[in-house]
Amino acid sequence: MPQAMCAGVAGRVVRWIVAALALALAAAGPAFAQPPAEASVVKAARLLDPRTGGVLAPAAVLVEDGKIVEVGAPARVAAHAPAGAKVIDLGGATLLPGLIDSHAHLLLDIIVPPPAEVARRYNGEFAPDMLLAIVESPEKRVLMGVQLAREDLESGFTTVRNLGHSGVEGDTALRDAIKAGRLQGPRILAAGRKLTQRGNYVQGLNPAVADAIWDQEFLPVATPDEARQSVAKNAFYNVDVIKVTDGDDVSPATMAAIVEAAHLRGLKVAVHAADVGSIQAAIDVGADSIEHGNEVTDAQLAAMRAKGIFLDLTPTFADGLWSKIFELPDAAALSARAAADARGRERYAVLVQRVVRSAVKFAVGSDMCWFYPGKTRGEASATMFTALRKAGMPPADILRAVTASAADMLGWADRVGAVEPGKFADLVAVAGDPLADIGELEHVRFVMKGGQVVRNDLGLH
Repeated sequence: MPQAMCAGVAGRVVRWIVAALALALAAAGPAFAQPPAEASVVKAARLLDPRTGGVLAPAAVLVEDGKIVEVGAPARVAAHAPAGAKVIDLGGATLLPGLIDSHAHLLLDIIVPPPAEVARRYNGEFAPDMLLAIVESPEKRVLMGVQLAREDLESGFTTVRNLGHSGVEGDTALRDAIKAGRLQGPRILAAGRKLTQRGNYVQGLNPAVADAIWDQEFLPVATPDEARQSVAKNAFYNVDVIKVTDGDDVSPATMAAIVEAAHLRGLKVAVHAADVGSIQAAIDVGADSIEHGNEVTDAQLAAMRAKGIFLDLTPTFADGLWSKIFELPDAAALSARAAADARGRERYAVLVQRVVRSAVKFAVGSDMCWFYPGKTRGEASATMFTALRKAGMPPADILRAVTASAADMLGWADRVGAVEPGKFADLVAVAGDPLADIGELEHVRFVMKGGQVVRNDLGLH
């Protein structure tokens, strides 16, 4: 058999194996996809509207063909339900819109190296495992993404914006498989490869393989023309959003070219910008969202508010994450880490309180890409809720940031983020009152996506 033909057959076999393994993995968990009921009525003691803080008690939601048809008092909704509609009674639970993680990395699961290894590498806490992910096969990486996506969904995240670190097309392939019903997972907005300058994440790779490795994860933006080409390359893979990482090293002309090229294609631009210079660059060119924004000034918050630019807060390290996932070698290292975590908590509390006072539009994303011992990816992502509360954010603002405000930032306010007629029937329920204890969101007991029950631990049907 000719070599080219052998390669083609081998490629088809690999794809068949990957598809079979993905389906088997999706079926292995309790959330194996089943066709949604044609109509159902979901009843609960309370329905909380995160936009207003209003509560409907008791409440019922009529769902047909994956969409919300009616919301109201149980008796009225039941009277309008078609014959044979399934009743899902959640008892004393609180019903909410499906949660939105606006900054996720579903194809990355970093194990932080020991401190000695971190110290001898550029970007040592992140780059070593990222490089390991890049050099693994795309098939293996997507299969890991299948698992992490299902775990996010089971924790109540029915929509996720995946902002890079997914290989060339790992997140778009995962998105499409979920949308087609082949896999169980959240609705995904995929960013494809990050646009960034060389050396931003890794430096000094072996020159014999540097380009091949780098090109699997990133697209270059050294000049405005190169930036336009990079946007076009991502658009070729049908991404939903363009992600740019600016370490204060992307020229104003290049940033403007990225935003112009993306907006011409109807794509929003999310800019990783942590310091004052990169934040200002994103503001100046009219980016749609600024990710992280840790050093944002009050003047910049005011400018963002005036321009309608979202700040996407990522409280990943706001509550001592390193102390929980780092394997520290001795008491001295543990003490030093604890002190650093305490300083981080103080800084983030100041940021959160300034953001809330500024009235800027903001959402919240987990930025979770780390292996968190003892937790699923969804459980790890949900730790952001308690971290934000400890930083001083009111529970009502947290709820709004991960539902209605996030939907607005993503451009999906007509589809998700609220429990109202016409939107997808994406619902979650918790046993208690998240306005009294935001930690309830770390223990979601019921999940419905598109009218399909993914999880129901409340015991009533």
